[in-house]
Amino acid sequence: MSSGGQNSAAGRLRARGLAPKKRFGQNFLVDDETSRRIAEAATTPAGGTVLEIGAGLGALTRPLLDRAGRVLAVERDRDLVPILHEELAAVIDEGRLTIFEADAAQLDWIATLSSVEPLRPWSIAGNLPYQITGRLLERATEVADQIDRAVFMVQLEVAERLLASPGSHAYGALTVFVRAAFEVKRLLTARSGAFYPRPEVDSAVVVLTPIRPRRAEETEAFRLAVRAAFGARRKTLRNAWRGLYGWTLEELERNAQDAKISLDARGETLDVEAFARIAAYRDR
Repeated sequence: MSSGGQNSAAGRLRARGLAPKKRFGQNFLVDDETSRRIAEAATTPAGGTVLEIGAGLGALTRPLLDRAGRVLAVERDRDLVPILHEELAAVIDEGRLTIFEADAAQLDWIATLSSVEPLRPWSIAGNLPYQITGRLLERATEVADQIDRAVFMVQLEVAERLLASPGSHAYGALTVFVRAAFEVKRLLTARSGAFYPRPEVDSAVVVLTPIRPRRAEETEAFRLAVRAAFGARRKTLRNAWRGLYGWTLEELERNAQDAKISLDARGETLDVEAFARIAAYRDR
């Protein structure tokens, strides 16, 4: 199945009196090879069930259907849903494709995956809208224990943050939260010409593989420690964590020492496990 490229996407929209909606952050993937590689990464081994986030005009849906046992495609734009129903009617009738008109940021992903006869493995894939990428990555971390893989197209800058090492400029709270739950690998870089309309920045595809058990449980204590450290990343931890968990400075120093963390360091130098260690002292 071919998505047909940029001219096809533009033409199909124009034929229906439609145009990309900026409020939805619509930049349709129009490069067939990129779509094929995303689908392959999301369905290795072939089979299983894929929850597709943002089906759009079906550029990724089609190659997913070539490999997956079942595709559950989520699309928020009510103008695009009828196009998907019309063009993919045959596989819908076969029961291999179900289309949900819904906001993926609000949808219960696991309930949706469980809504049909389960075929494992479970994967999540999609070309994520830039303005809600953070929220969708957060949703992915929430369900990491229940899925087998996630493959996302994200802004190149976001991919670099997810892959960053402690101590680097790109390393931040997003890195820590995602890497607490997933191993992250870059599959490919997609230039702006792979989309219609062309975005102003390049993108990249990342493959998120759940770590079992997680590097760290995302508890309230863990979130507080991470956010405090990166909310004042120019400060040493002695200052950034002042008042953390209601501890006195003496308690902070004692617990940090026990957790083998130097308070003279900055938060951007800590790995995921270090944040988990200090969080574990909250309730002791």
